[in-house]
Amino acid sequence: MSNIDFRHSQSAHCESGVVSSLFRHHGLEISEPMAFGIGAGIFFGHLPFVKVNGVPGTTYRIFPGAIFNKASQRLGVTVRSESFRNVERAMEALDEKIAQGTPVGLLSSVYYLPYFPPAYRFHFNAHNLVVYGKSEEGNYLVSDPIMDVATEIDPESLAQARFAKGFPEPKGKMYYPVSMPDSVSWETPIKQGIEQACHYMLKIPVPLFGVKGMRFLAKRIQRYPEKVGERKAGLFLGNVIRMQEEIGTGGAGFRFMYAAFLQEAALKLNKPELSRLGAELTSVGDLWRNFAFQAGRVCKSRAGDTGSYQELGEMMIQCSAAEEVLFRKLAQVKF
Repeated sequence: MSNIDFRHSQSAHCESGVVSSLFRHHGLEISEPMAFGIGAGIFFGHLPFVKVNGVPGTTYRIFPGAIFNKASQRLGVTVRSESFRNVERAMEALDEKIAQGTPVGLLSSVYYLPYFPPAYRFHFNAHNLVVYGKSEEGNYLVSDPIMDVATEIDPESLAQARFAKGFPEPKGKMYYPVSMPDSVSWETPIKQGIEQACHYMLKIPVPLFGVKGMRFLAKRIQRYPEKVGERKAGLFLGNVIRMQEEIGTGGAGFRFMYAAFLQEAALKLNKPELSRLGAELTSVGDLWRNFAFQAGRVCKSRAGDTGSYQELGEMMIQCSAAEEVLFRKLAQVKF
């Protein structure tokens, strides 16, 4: 049995949840929203040339690993991250770390995690979890942030999840803190996280990212029926919703979590304007939820005519306008 006393916590999103759990295990008390905000996790990107199962990719968060890396860097946490080509070596390295009493974050494929309900097991290769020991039967003890309790997984399934094929390949990636700061000053990490998030949402010159990316996707949605036909239009739109509402906390959920970060930052730094902006962002999250609800109706062919796609595009443009106003205000906050 494992002798690592690891505290499992259910969270809203896998990577920020793992960051929070691993840091707290090593003595740095940090909430999931604070890890998400300092790691500048909020984002938007539409990548029509990056296709998964033939469907263009859309993301509402920054790329996998960035939250952990940025939060670690800004808080002064030294981390080690390793990837592997060989399955046996990857499992040996995992065994070595947990034998040393170190809980380890892993990148994995949802499809090969048998403790997931069948309906949620699809080919998503950027799921994060923590392994913190082994049972007497040889199963790995798992703290998966989106599960309500800690669980176990057999070695074969875990190896498959760590080396799943497809984009992005996990390549057996594992990561863990190796040293923690004696104390943390929150102001600079919070400021750096906010500055980077504002840059992501407002200033990336490529029109596929941030608020410009939302407008780009909105116009494509409006042309889906005539460009790709009714069936593909439904598939493409369905993926936009799935990435928004099922992957991690999705588009609206990430907005709600960033709002919680702003409100917590307001208390830590005594800046009430951050709390007011957090309340505004919660309203933006509601706009995204309304978009997802209407898009779901279209996908189920309850309102799937050309006019409906036009209306959905207008709703996404409304989301982009609201986020542009919000992040321009946030960029002007003085620290």
